[in-house]
Amino acid sequence: MSLINEYKSTEAAIKELEARLAAMKPGVAPIIEIVDLVKSECADKQIALRDIALALCPELANRSAKAAVTEKATRKVRVVKVYKNPHNGEVVETKGGNHKTLKEWKLKWGGDVVEGWVQK
Repeated sequence: MSLINEYKSTEAAIKELEARLAAMKPGVAPIIEIVDLVKSECADKQIALRDIALALCPELANRSAKAAVTEKATRKVRVVKVYKNPHNGEVVETKGGNHKTLKEWKLKWGGDVVEGWVQK
């Protein structure tokens, strides 16, 4: 896109956004005025906006309490598996299957055979 085309499209987008903003302004202006008034009164009287919100809408307290109680699900702790190679007596301890030596064994002797080497 040439620079002049980009300039014209940006200019058109700005005009469209200005028109949308002008259309919204009559409905939003009273709300903005009330919000500014409440903020200034809270600052004058040293009252937290959260307290005002809870006084107007008490169910917000339940939402925030539930959100605080909800914990992140923890991952199951992996158990250490010990594999002992009967061919050479080598021992491998791992919590997962992404172990270099274990992968080599599985390629050489097969996964089912190597899983049979797990020590109880």
